[in-house]
Amino acid sequence: MSPMSAMSRMRARRHLRYVGMFLLLWQAPAFAADALDRFLDGLTSWRASFTQQVEDSTGKRTERGEGTLLVSRPGRFRWQYKPQDSGEQLLIADGSNLWFYDVELQQATVKAASAALSTTPVVLLSGTGAQMHAAFDITAQPAHAGLDWVRVVPRSASADFADAQLGFRGTQLLQLVIHDRLGHSVTLDFEHGERNARIAGSDLQFTPPAGVDVIGTPVSQ
Repeated sequence: MSPMSAMSRMRARRHLRYVGMFLLLWQAPAFAADALDRFLDGLTSWRASFTQQVEDSTGKRTERGEGTLLVSRPGRFRWQYKPQDSGEQLLIADGSNLWFYDVELQQATVKAASAALSTTPVVLLSGTGAQMHAAFDITAQPAHAGLDWVRVVPRSASADFADAQLGFRGTQLLQLVIHDRLGHSVTLDFEHGERNARIAGSDLQFTPPAGVDVIGTPVSQ
């Protein structure tokens, strides 16, 4: 693997971590900005496809890809992503463990969900609404581009990201924009969102394929 490819994959892992934070945000009871409330109200599961674009601090696009997302509240999701220039990546929270599988590297990393998130404020996102608001400032923003917006800012200076904006139309999430502390941004555009979709339990489990290098020990469920 070239140095540039290695750097790209490191960035991809970081971006997946950002995404994981916001997936876990959905698991917490909501009593925040109206658009987020509407999205979470009565939501037990969500299925959508997405495109993802990463830009550096100058606005230059450094990565583009597409994938699918499954969310089952509370605490479980499947994020399957294929960058244009590298192999497929998979992030799965099964309720006990957080798995990251890099198909190209044939490597899987697993941590207990609580331990994986305990060093950042994201651990509060899977807790109560009060805990979520203790970790983040969540405010409604002016509508634009036909969407209602909510801004999320971590209260901790040690958080991996600076802020994020979520764009909604009615009860559908259509866009998520995450800014890191280096000025990079990750923009996700969602489509074909299906609320309370039927999701097979097997889609929210991960068994490492034969021959895959596994780093870490999964927690028994």
